[in-house]
Amino acid sequence: MPQSRPANPPHSQQDNSVGVVVPQVYRHDKPLTLQCGVTLPGYELIYETYGTLNAAKTNAILICHALSGHHHAAGFHDTAEAKPGWWDNCIGPGKPIDTNIFFVVSLNNLGGCHGSTGPRSINPDTGKPYGPEFPNVVVKDWVNSQVHLADALGIEKFAAIIGGSLGGMQALQWSIDYPQRLHAAVLIACAAKLSAQNIAFNEIARQAIASDPNFFAGHYATEDKIPDKGLMLARMIGHVTYLSDDGMREKFGRELKSGDLGRGADVEFQVESYLHHQGRSFSQSFDANTYMLMTRALDYFDPARDANDNLVEAVSKASAKFLVVSFTSDWRFAVERSKEIVDALMAAGKNVASAVIQSDHGHDSFLLPIDRYTKVLQAYLRRVAQEVVGE
Repeated sequence: MPQSRPANPPHSQQDNSVGVVVPQVYRHDKPLTLQCGVTLPGYELIYETYGTLNAAKTNAILICHALSGHHHAAGFHDTAEAKPGWWDNCIGPGKPIDTNIFFVVSLNNLGGCHGSTGPRSINPDTGKPYGPEFPNVVVKDWVNSQVHLADALGIEKFAAIIGGSLGGMQALQWSIDYPQRLHAAVLIACAAKLSAQNIAFNEIARQAIASDPNFFAGHYATEDKIPDKGLMLARMIGHVTYLSDDGMREKFGRELKSGDLGRGADVEFQVESYLHHQGRSFSQSFDANTYMLMTRALDYFDPARDANDNLVEAVSKASAKFLVVSFTSDWRFAVERSKEIVDALMAAGKNVASAVIQSDHGHDSFLLPIDRYTKVLQAYLRRVAQEVVGE
């Protein structure tokens, strides 16, 4: 029976930690035809699980990650790991996604750069990394590959599929394409399609990467190079859009990291130092071709396109219950974008709850332990547990 592999390192001895987890690999040995028409001969997905799958296999939750996310959502990989997974504040015993109740699956998407098949993988036709020749993947492709993973785990129906930002888009697509395979969909800080402004920001980030002299049209791996300056700039651009003006003012203000502002000598503001650090760290851990691929998947997402450009018609296929969460200061995926989803679901006669959370932290709010936000998640998932698990 699938389950996490807990241990007790010094930094995870708390009762609400899932402890040490070991990533696992799902290998799909059959061809997968993508929406772009290209067929992959097979693929691998790296994933982690937390909690225990019950005998009836009714307590599984799928976590779908955002643009720069990955499979490591909770716990620690070893006793030396300084920081837990990216959503550790929400996943664990007694937390909103309670591993005393639920069996949680978190994966790195197809096309990712943290262990799943993607641009860094070897192309069997050439014996070299795919690089820019890795085919375009879209949200529907991710959902299809996740279905195969669910099949391998023996999960016929998820109690809930949860995601923030790009992850929320995946949860919405799941509800449309495989309506009988999820009980609830939790859509957090997302949209039914990107605005022109969002597409523009993504294109600026891609151009920052493409203009790096070490990019080599995406073939930097064969040149033994990394387009780190371009990736750093792309991350800095993105990170600014994930924050809010009030949040940045509260966190940084006009505080100096170094230099003399009066004389204009060697000045570096705290916010500049922060962005440089975030950009450098990201450029060493993320793949440029994956960044290109993921941002395009964001741009292309529009489930209404397959339903006469009518979102109500698109979501009419869904049978899941929905929770839609947005944040007041999130201007990248504004409250109005979530309201569009809620209005379409209501017009289609679906069971939908929604919450607008007060926050000064912008789009990044969905990653943070904001009290009302976590209480909303916990209350909703307790109801899900009562409905499908009997807890």
